[in-house]
Amino acid sequence: MSIVEASKTELHSQLSAKKDVKLNMIVGVDGFVDEIIHVVAQRKDFKSFTRIMNIEEFGNRIVRAAGLSTNIELVTAQTKLGGNGPILANALLEYGADLSYIGAVGSPDIHPVFKPMSDKAANVYSLCEPGHTDALEFMDGKLMLGKHAGLDAITWDRFKEVLGGLEKTADTLSKADLLALVNWTMIPNMSDIWQSIIDEVFPLLPDRKEKPAIFFDLADPEKRTIEDIRHAMDLISKFEPKFKSILGLNKKELYEIAAVYGVAAETFEDTLKYTYEKLGIYCLVVHPTKDAACCANGEYFHVDGPYCEKPVLTTGAGDNFNAGFCLGQALGISPLNSLLLGVSTSGFYVRNAKSPSIDDLLKFLIDWESGKL
Repeated sequence: MSIVEASKTELHSQLSAKKDVKLNMIVGVDGFVDEIIHVVAQRKDFKSFTRIMNIEEFGNRIVRAAGLSTNIELVTAQTKLGGNGPILANALLEYGADLSYIGAVGSPDIHPVFKPMSDKAANVYSLCEPGHTDALEFMDGKLMLGKHAGLDAITWDRFKEVLGGLEKTADTLSKADLLALVNWTMIPNMSDIWQSIIDEVFPLLPDRKEKPAIFFDLADPEKRTIEDIRHAMDLISKFEPKFKSILGLNKKELYEIAAVYGVAAETFEDTLKYTYEKLGIYCLVVHPTKDAACCANGEYFHVDGPYCEKPVLTTGAGDNFNAGFCLGQALGISPLNSLLLGVSTSGFYVRNAKSPSIDDLLKFLIDWESGKL
């Protein structure tokens, strides 16, 4: 295995050459309405206040209320589309992908927060009403307070129904350059959906000369049992005969999955490598805050990112990283430069509170290379 330094100039050239390539992508299956929330430290007057800036300060305020009580004021800074799937899809649409979304985006009508996404998408198939997340944002992280009632309506039977039956489902999936089935932790029936695709759809899929990519994101599996997590990992490996399986994790999730397999390495790099060897998949990609790394085809790659000390928005940064990495893989770009594409996408997002277009990324790469960020 080798560590290779990525070239921003090379990636810029590759993106410029491939910017008009139309990729067919299918993303699902969650959907949330996100409220981005700031926590008040001290209110000066009706219009102005200072924020609680870090999680420790917020935690200390809560701890001081033990045995007593306290009042905590929350201010909604923004209401936006949420969920790993919609944020990932929205970012891929900004790149110009020909994308269909299948997920919890409203019933019987599409919820207004998803309308911009649905207007750009080739197709949107709604499974049920979305969940709701209160995202408490701090400078050193965020607390995602989720309300998931109703997401048990996302089932394999419903998935097939909205796509028009098993044969049409297989036909739709067979055309994808990228299939992403994300947010396993919050979708109670996700493992059943994965198993059903393997059992029912695989026999109907043609063999392709170049296997398409399939991307999985667990979305913080801490609350799930070890048995559930191990089963999910086994299912992801079973997609390999028809797809190149990519599992995306953040740093916390990497150590949780490593623990499931009894991996207790001293360094981040070794933890990633040894966990990857246990999974039996094409690629494991991990995005800490300041850098990113992956193992793909048996090799280890690492890049430093364009770290932003004062981000405008962090909720969705990981999904934007995943979008960049997945775009690179769908375009046939190397794992190393796909990592660079991922950190550039998230770097733009946290600075601008929106996902970049290809032209935005091209300019971002130039600014990063010249030290203008």
